[in-house]
Amino acid sequence: MTEGAGDHITRRPEKVEKQIMRQTKPIRRLRLLSFTGAVVLASVASTGCQVDVGGQTLPSPYYIYDDVQYFAPGPEFKLSNEAAAMKASKAQQALDSR
Repeated sequence: MTEGAGDHITRRPEKVEKQIMRQTKPIRRLRLLSFTGAVVLASVASTGCQVDVGGQTLPSPYYIYDDVQYFAPGPEFKLSNEAAAMKASKAQQALDSR
């Protein structure tokens, strides 16, 4: 048997190799796109979304389970202490000038 007799069995012709490469490119591209899509979908699903409901900015769907923060309403007029001090000062000046 000569050396070249079994070559057609063990080696692929160049045309067959090129055909196989053309077939695997779309498969690789499809795998890459599906993997990228899965990563993007997982990251979006895990971060939650921010919504505005009734004037509140709710950062995620888990806001219900957060501890409640309550801020008691303060005076409507923000400078009430200053206004009271000015009124007391005027009253004191009126008493001193008599």
